Amino acid sequence: MSITSSVSSDGAVVTIYVTGHFDFASHQEFMRAYKQHPRGEKSFVVDLKHAEYMDSSAMGALLQLREYGVKGRPTEVVNSSDGVREILRIANFDKIFKIS
Repeated sequence: MSITSSVSSDGAVVTIYVTGHFDFASHQEFMRAYKQHPRGEKSFVVDLKHAEYMDSSAMGALLQLREYGVKGRPTEVVNSSDGVREILRIANFDKIFKIS
């Protein structure tokens, strides 16, 4: 499991990349990836292209990230596998996140 991040060239968007299992063990590392940026100043994208698994603590981490970002701009979850996308849909996360 690894969590990395990058900032867009204009400094407005932080993309967080999750590799491996996105679960309780990676929760703190995920929080560090976004909390290094001032609250409410950035939009966030979570790239799950290389995420193999996601549990309820990861879903809680996504909710915390949503509250941390710029109000009025949706947090995006991109490159999710069909299985992860289905988990997010069942939990109604598609109503509060932009998921692709």
